[in-house]
Amino acid sequence: MNKYESIIIINPSCTEEAIKALEEKVTGLINENGKVESVENMGKKKLAYEIKKNTEATYMLFNFEAKPESIAELERNYRIMDDILKFIVVRKEA
Repeated sequence: MNKYESIIIINPSCTEEAIKALEEKVTGLINENGKVESVENMGKKKLAYEIKKNTEATYMLFNFEAKPESIAELERNYRIMDDILKFIVVRKEA
């Protein structure tokens, strides 16, 4: 299993409850084939450029361990979640 870091940018119109539900959903997806080490809600930040007519968004950071094959499935799920504007998954060096 490799260590990964994932940042998701969430639509600013999401309520706290929706953000919490999204966090639990992503944590559940990761835990199916790996293990979440930490989750950090970085709060609302101003975007460097406009994404879908939004100038600010909520950032969330996930640190986790997972099998390389499971990353494609995680990214596929990110793409179909309406509240996620952008995301990135990066493998961390050991």
